[in-house]
Amino acid sequence: MVMTPRLFLPTARQLNWLIVIAFLCVGEALYLRHMALENSVTSLACRAGLDTWLCASFRLAITLYEHEIFGSVALAAALLNLFRPSLVLVALALAALSFGLVLHNADLSALAAAALILSLARPAPAQG
Repeated sequence: MVMTPRLFLPTARQLNWLIVIAFLCVGEALYLRHMALENSVTSLACRAGLDTWLCASFRLAITLYEHEIFGSVALAAALLNLFRPSLVLVALALAALSFGLVLHNADLSALAAAALILSLARPAPAQG
């Protein structure tokens, strides 16, 4: 009898947490994009030096976007997860991927999404 290796598949509880993480990150990225980045009044006020948490988030998102950090982190976590499946790496890749896709950092984020999907076909780490 040939035993096939058990694939990396999160449990129902783990999957629920991953869904919550993904929705929260997509929601925050959409809020940031539409309330600060694309809203001209808020954007101009933040660029003029307004000191609020929204403007701090705006400046952080602009800095991370300019250096393609969202896509890079998502791709690095997804590739690490492809070679060594881990729930923490899936959560990190999913969070960075969500921000990257919504905030127009889509080139590396889309590649990370493909690697994350491929990682579901990898064998699970050995128990022990």
